[in-house]
Amino acid sequence: MLQISSNAIRTGLAGAVLLVLCGSAALARPDTRTMTCAQAQNLVQRSGAIVLSTGQYTYSRFVADRRYCSHYEILRPSYAPTRDTAQCPVAYYCERVVRPRN
Repeated sequence: MLQISSNAIRTGLAGAVLLVLCGSAALARPDTRTMTCAQAQNLVQRSGAIVLSTGQYTYSRFVADRRYCSHYEILRPSYAPTRDTAQCPVAYYCERVVRPRN
């Protein structure tokens, strides 16, 4: 019968967890700068709501329509740089409505 020590099991589990974490860290957000304007617009329409990189250190959440906003938010047009357009109207973003107190 094969006997496995608890240290071997822990080491194996730690290795598996490390592989999963490293693999998920390697997945990057789609970058609008590598897409055409039409491709970026299509990606948002297919996804409904998605976070896209818009620069080396910047990102934005884009939504296809009002369904992806909270009830206290409104839609605003959202622009991003794409491969073929400096300010592509990619989709929308949800803006929180702040009402002044009386």
